Amino acid sequence: MAAVINLKRARKAKVRAEKESEAEANRRAHGRSKAERALTKAEADATARKLDGHKRDDS
Repeated sequence: MAAVINLKRARKAKVRAEKESEAEANRRAHGRSKAERALTKAEADATARKLDGHKRDDS
């Protein structure tokens, strides 16, 4: 037979885990130095420019 679980505790644990994963993502995004953020933005811009440069005009 399956073990009895408290649904209230299970729901709270699930919400807590979701909040923790969101907090981890925020720590990664916002817990960096200004130079690291600038480097990431520059890399993304360079990638976008490169992609736009390879587009074909099929007019």
